[in-house]
Amino acid sequence: MKYSVEGAPFPAAICELEAGESLLCEGGAMSWMSSNMSMETISNGKTGKVMGRALAGEKLFLNRYTAENEKGTIAFASSFPGSIRVFEITAGKELIAQKSSFLASTPDVEVSVFLQKRLGTGLFGGEGFVMQRISGTGTVFLEFDGSIMEYDLAPGEKMVIGTGHLAAMSARCGIEVEAVKGMKNKLLGGEGLFNTVISGPGHIWLQTMPIARTARTISRYLPTQSD
Repeated sequence: MKYSVEGAPFPAAICELEAGESLLCEGGAMSWMSSNMSMETISNGKTGKVMGRALAGEKLFLNRYTAENEKGTIAFASSFPGSIRVFEITAGKELIAQKSSFLASTPDVEVSVFLQKRLGTGLFGGEGFVMQRISGTGTVFLEFDGSIMEYDLAPGEKMVIGTGHLAAMSARCGIEVEAVKGMKNKLLGGEGLFNTVISGPGHIWLQTMPIARTARTISRYLPTQSD
């Protein structure tokens, strides 16, 4: 498979498949394709695995697109101004990503639920109690919000991250929750009550435009029923 990510701020992943090659995506993710691409809807796993996908923010079923007889082209466009990143997943190189970031992958990549170990982290850390674990072997396309900033964290090094800005991290990173210090800061600082703290070693991807925060900002300017 050959691929390229083109366009900004609404990028698309454009993939060229050899005859017989396949890609998996969620329903509605395909944007355009050549006429020799066939589609099959599959559950992609046993009941437990399928329900894990649902908890991780993904749909219960996937569509498998296969190039028939000759090379085929298929594209997956972003649904929000942001970035599409491509990752090669192998044993020992698993990722933890935000919910609903999965766009498409080769068949041997697995998307499952990642339950944060401490309940407080999930309830108050801002990234949600449930995230996605990307494992298996192959290529995966993930969709993030806004631009992406990357950092390598050394063993024991920590990064404090505001609500919604964590896009993905190496599976070996640690994740905790930290309360904002000082009652005045909590009540008047406007940054919320908690931050997410990621510790190394590992790599992190941070997004500049979390969709939830953007939606809240836009909602302030929308007319109300009384207007």
